[in-house]
Amino acid sequence: MELFPPIPLAEWRDTKETLHRFAQIVGKIRLAASAQRNHWWNVPLHLTGRGTTTRPMGQVDDNPIFTMDFDFVAHRLVVSTLDGREISLPLIGQSVASFYHTVMGSLAALGIRVRLAVPRPFDLPDSGRPFAEDTEHAIYDPAQANRYWRVLSQVASVLEEFAAGYSGKVSPVHHFWHTFDIAHSRFSGSHIEQPQQIDPVTREAYSREVISFGFWFGDDTFPEPAFYSYTAPEPAHLAEEPLRPAAARWLARGNSHLAVLRYDEVRTEADPRAAVLAFYESAYRAGARRAGWEIERMACPGGVTDPQLRASGPDTTSG
Repeated sequence: MELFPPIPLAEWRDTKETLHRFAQIVGKIRLAASAQRNHWWNVPLHLTGRGTTTRPMGQVDDNPIFTMDFDFVAHRLVVSTLDGREISLPLIGQSVASFYHTVMGSLAALGIRVRLAVPRPFDLPDSGRPFAEDTEHAIYDPAQANRYWRVLSQVASVLEEFAAGYSGKVSPVHHFWHTFDIAHSRFSGSHIEQPQQIDPVTREAYSREVISFGFWFGDDTFPEPAFYSYTAPEPAHLAEEPLRPAAARWLARGNSHLAVLRYDEVRTEADPRAAVLAFYESAYRAGARRAGWEIERMACPGGVTDPQLRASGPDTTSG
């Protein structure tokens, strides 16, 4: 199977817009039915062997324990409970409105009571329109949806390998339904005082010094897929730091900068996976150097923290 197959935004924009809203509906159910974690880590979706999952939730709110899984092979959403009951609904042929009504009806049929605090899209152009009224977004191409999941899975594998190199506090590799990106974050441990006027979502997300790494599929502000990294809060002169490979660039976004490596440029590299790992590592070292992190002390080469095991080689850590 091809590594990093082409996925130009223009070719699947309609499917992406529909699927993004499907994911927001399921993600908001996850938000309502799970215990809160720091930096909203309870909320994102995770990858599976056939799609994405909410992971088990419920119980804390007196609901049955249940899971919602997108299956991008059979193109269905599966809602299942811990006692073995299951409802499956198709993704093909649904508008956002019909998907929303079918999902909420399926939950009710399983005895699951979930109320969405804001049953509308988050941070999308139609954020004022309820899901229940959106008949505009109704295109779902199964081949494009399957490719989206395959690209996500390949990027997740690279991010998991990159994540192994740091022994401090890190996030899971997870798929954020609000921005439709996949990301992993490293934290220094420093507390950040946010200005009083900052919204609660941002306050919790950036309450600690962080360097994040990820991939997005493109949107109106950057209409192509790309790998990215940023440091928050951004240290002075960050954009003066070198990035690898040569195609990587610093992109000004308001008063801050993103390290960006375009997906299509990665696809032309002799070793695309190595190119992405080099990009993430260079962006990490750029932010960590400028912010004064203890780079060598927090290093975890090959996912091993013990220096004796590292010196002995990989055989001592197996079987």
